[in-house]
Amino acid sequence: SPPFFLLVYRPREPMETKRVAIVGAGVSGLAACKHLLERGCRPVVFEADTVLGGVWAHPPECTALQTPRPMYQYSDFPWPESVTEVFPDHRQVMDYLDAYARHFGVLDCVRFGHRVLGMEYVGVSEEKLAAWEEWGGSGEAFGSGDGEWRLKVASGDDHVEVIFLFLLRLVCNCLPL
Repeated sequence: SPPFFLLVYRPREPMETKRVAIVGAGVSGLAACKHLLERGCRPVVFEADTVLGGVWAHPPECTALQTPRPMYQYSDFPWPESVTEVFPDHRQVMDYLDAYARHFGVLDCVRFGHRVLGMEYVGVSEEKLAAWEEWGGSGEAFGSGDGEWRLKVASGDDHVEVIFLFLLRLVCNCLPL
C-alpha cells in the first residue's frame, strides 16, 4: 500500500508541538519525516519491519535500480562518491537510505516493529463526514478541531495495541524519487 502521513493541525499551537504520524520507513516515509523535522514538527514513523527501506528491505539478492543512479536520489542528498555504478544494487540502495536517515536525524523518529492496524476519524457525525468528501485538500475540514484521527498500532511480537490521536490526515501517494 502507498505510504502516507498524518498531520496534526492546531492553528494556535507552536510549530514544535505539531505531532505527525508517518506510516512506513520507505523512500517516501523517510523524505516526509526529514521535511517535517525541518519545519519543527514532531514526527513519528511507524515501521512494521525491523529495518527501514520499504520495498528495498528484503528483495532478491540480484535486485538493482532500474533507474539510473543520478535520477534516483534525494535532491538534497547525493549518492556517495564510492557508488559509481549506473544501477546500484539493493545493498547500495539500502546503505544510501540508511545514510540519509542518519544524516537528517530521521532514525531517531522511527518506531520499528510498529504496525498500523487501522485508523478512523471520530468525534464527528456521519453527515458532517459525508459533506467533507470533496474538501479540495486544503485541510480546512479537519482543521476545525471537531474530531480526531485514531490510529490503532500493534507494537512488537506481543501485539500490544496502542492508540494514537491526530487531528488531520494527509495522504502522501509519493512515487519513487
